[in-house]
Amino acid sequence: MNEPIRIAVASGKGGTGKTTLATNLAWVAARQGVTVAYLDCDVEEPNGHIFLNPVVEERREVYQRVPKVDAEECIHCGACAQLCQYNSIAVIGEKVLLFPELCHGCGGCAEVCPVGAIEEVDRVVGYVETGAAEEVAFAHGVLQIGEVMTVNVIRSVRATFPDATFQIFDAPPGTSCPVIATLRDTNYILLVTEPTPFGLHDLKLAVAMVRALEIPFGVVINRSDMGDDSVDAFCTAEGIPVLLRLPHDRRVAQAYSQGEMMVEAIPEYVEQYEGLWNHVLEVVQTTSMAAAGMGEGA
Repeated sequence: MNEPIRIAVASGKGGTGKTTLATNLAWVAARQGVTVAYLDCDVEEPNGHIFLNPVVEERREVYQRVPKVDAEECIHCGACAQLCQYNSIAVIGEKVLLFPELCHGCGGCAEVCPVGAIEEVDRVVGYVETGAAEEVAFAHGVLQIGEVMTVNVIRSVRATFPDATFQIFDAPPGTSCPVIATLRDTNYILLVTEPTPFGLHDLKLAVAMVRALEIPFGVVINRSDMGDDSVDAFCTAEGIPVLLRLPHDRRVAQAYSQGEMMVEAIPEYVEQYEGLWNHVLEVVQTTSMAAAGMGEGA
């Protein structure tokens, strides 16, 4: 089975229009006769469902493995606490304190316990809902209230709809671990920004991150007729393609406030999104052919 082509939509900061771009791109792509899955990986505050309005068909819990200590077997040697780099386990005298919300689920504490007093158990950290929004397959993750470890939920979202031809990942904002977990192993990344000093600052961070991942990418400038030209100047100097400029449009804000898709409320935007989609596919195809050629040459 061929793997899906994975396209991620990310941004260095929140509020740039990332979800608007991702949902409308999925809507346009699905109407070109291909199988598209929109996967909302912003599990702390997913909102793609507001616009796609999917019918949710399934909900499943997401677990993380955390330690459980057998108090009768424990000899309080402290080996587990010494190993843990995240302070999720502590040994004080003859007491073992567990902080499961800090645990990264590596299993190291159970491995180093000399008497086998630690086992790993499942702990619910969130859930994934899947369904469909007309032609678009839909999934989003929701992190449990009070939890901070998002990666397991993001991985579960990414694993949905493996038979889709295309997966569009709506990444969390920023450049931290949850974003990298979303972007890793994707075929192309769209970075959404805005022409402001804050937008430029965070775009630079996002560009550095994506370049470290060695994934092809391009930039979409939202509200492009506001602010200044510093983002354009940066992209030109760095050789970064600006694939789409979306103006500040009151009609878009009105549609957004009512939970409507931009391309449905304002059909004139369909052509722009189709052009963006076709360009991304062309780059992905060219990159894949180049990689295959290098493989044959090796």
